[in-house]
Amino acid sequence: MSKTATSPGTGRLNTAQREAARAAMKSQVLDVLVIGGGVVGAGAALDAASRGLTVGIIEKSDWASGTSSRSSKLVHGGIRYLEQLNFKLVKEALVERGLLLRTIAPHLVRPVSFLYPVTAPLAERFYVGAGMALYDLFSYAGGRHPGVGLHRHLSRKRVRAELPGLNRAACRGGISYFDAQVDDARLVATIVRTAVSRGVHAMNRAGAVEIMPGTGSADHTVLVSDEETGERFEVRARSIINATGVWTAESQTMIGVDSAVEVTMSKGVHILVDRDRFPSTMGLILRAGASVLFVIPWGNYWIIGTTDTPWDLGKTNPSATSADVQYLLDHVNKVLEVPIVHEDILGVYAGLRPLVKGKAGSTAQLSREHVVDVPHEGIAVIAGGKLTTYRVMAKDAVDAATQGRSTARPSQTLDLPLLGGENFVAAKMESVCAYMLETLGLPSSHAARLVGRYGNMATEVLKPVAENRVLGLEICGGGGALLAEALYAVTHEGALHLEDVLERRLRISIESKDFGEEAASEVARAVAPALDWTAQDVDDELERYQEFVRLQREAISVPDDASADAVMKRAVPAARAAAGLHA
Repeated sequence: MSKTATSPGTGRLNTAQREAARAAMKSQVLDVLVIGGGVVGAGAALDAASRGLTVGIIEKSDWASGTSSRSSKLVHGGIRYLEQLNFKLVKEALVERGLLLRTIAPHLVRPVSFLYPVTAPLAERFYVGAGMALYDLFSYAGGRHPGVGLHRHLSRKRVRAELPGLNRAACRGGISYFDAQVDDARLVATIVRTAVSRGVHAMNRAGAVEIMPGTGSADHTVLVSDEETGERFEVRARSIINATGVWTAESQTMIGVDSAVEVTMSKGVHILVDRDRFPSTMGLILRAGASVLFVIPWGNYWIIGTTDTPWDLGKTNPSATSADVQYLLDHVNKVLEVPIVHEDILGVYAGLRPLVKGKAGSTAQLSREHVVDVPHEGIAVIAGGKLTTYRVMAKDAVDAATQGRSTARPSQTLDLPLLGGENFVAAKMESVCAYMLETLGLPSSHAARLVGRYGNMATEVLKPVAENRVLGLEICGGGGALLAEALYAVTHEGALHLEDVLERRLRISIESKDFGEEAASEVARAVAPALDWTAQDVDDELERYQEFVRLQREAISVPDDASADAVMKRAVPAARAAAGLHA
């Protein structure tokens, strides 16, 4: 691996930072070690660092490689939970939505409007309208402006004007309301970067293989495997936070103490289609049995999802099936003027939700609230919850883990902006970025997209183009992304493998019909120098990625979960580990 220059406080994630983090964690006793690099684990690392604690975080795969990169990409209160009378969860989520929009991540989180079609003009308008009025009211519960507008009642004529692609018979008017959306994987990477800028030692592709709890107030020891090199080393910490999501049971087994937290899984599948397949100025929320279906505007695309079905199979690469895809098409086509067909689908992805286990009869009814347990002094387990409330979950986990083991100050994340979001003004930053693009001889039209992905760091992404003009080229089949962005993914955002760049940093794999195959070769060669890849390494990365794509296609073609899971279990892990490590 290359030794790309880095320094404490820069917030860069790269191979040099990773090596420095490993050395630091081997040589000192941490106040807190976080296991799990999803949104909750990343949030916990940042929260602990904000209190002045020495912190490490390890993730066995890539940042956000599990649930946190496969969500509906919504930052929302969960309007359907009002019907379940779960007012506490909705209120908490809406307050966090406002903080993300206005303070914490204004460069990454943006408002999005949805229409709820009304079929019974009087009764339904009153019932749903009352719920949305409460939704609006709860959004002010934190004593701050929520960052979005209020709900509105729309006539049938107005709905027809705003959503001409909606079937005329699908509604007799509607109610519009606001929530927000975010690139989930980018949010996680930015949280980790912000944590690193505050001194956190962060390693992806590093998994816990053994956890040895200390007796009484003694330090805990975790045996960590560096998946890139095969090295195993010990990390000592006064407190441990287990934030491993759907892998909670496995990590708890390592600890060897029982926890009251039990997690079950639900699979959620989404499909992507071109924006022109459904003419509309806003998204849709539709009832679909015991759950809801969203049609979410996503740049040049629509995200349609999600399913909500029990899952007890493999956790690493859950796959959609042909039955999942058909379920989504059947429900959304009930309200569309021109049906969406299989040939229209550009991307498909599936993720697993970690739900707190209860006695409910279906995963659609299990709790989305989070639970924190302390099964051993100084060890906290957190599970459940949702993307929107990650900050609160992180705070609760750090509080629980450090209770009696630290005199650190309280959480400081309420008003802590993430990197790229400090004093963020979109119009001003777009102007600065457009000027830099023009100076480099690139189209200024890239400015809005770059600022929407990197915030105040957008110009940083473009700096290498001055020395290497090739980096200013658009990636073939990359949806407008520049090669400079692929390079930035490994020099600043911690990507170590081709799939990290294509799936989570640039999201090309879910936005292209070929799963990013056309872009793969160009991207691999662009990032190779920064990762010290040889020509053979490049070939190996390409071969592995192409095989992964082939398996995804095969899995999506089968009708049932068991068959799809059997296909995806043939996928080879991404880490370029020592010989025999993954045998």
